[in-house]
Amino acid sequence: MPALVVSITLFVLALLIGIEVIGKVPATLHTPLMSGANSIHGIVIVGVIIVAAEANSPLSYVFVFLAALLGTMNVVGGYVVTDRMLEMFKSSRDEKKPIPQGKGEEGGER
Repeated sequence: MPALVVSITLFVLALLIGIEVIGKVPATLHTPLMSGANSIHGIVIVGVIIVAAEANSPLSYVFVFLAALLGTMNVVGGYVVTDRMLEMFKSSRDEKKPIPQGKGEEGGER
């Protein structure tokens, strides 16, 4: 029983510290920080693989499936947010210029 109380206390303290740290992040840095954190969430998928090797009951299979599903969604979401964020910083010079109408490939008029 004391181990359970210690575990719950550590969880609550980690939760409060996490909320305090994330609350202090400026709005301009929130998206890059969260997309990076979601990408790092791939460690959860490695953990799921390790736990799946030891799963031996229907309840553990359900938990492994849910952990794999949620972890994968978080990783993919992190990469999607990062991709969208990087698209915002591309300049218009990076895009190809359109070919002017009315001119042939040689550049002369017909």
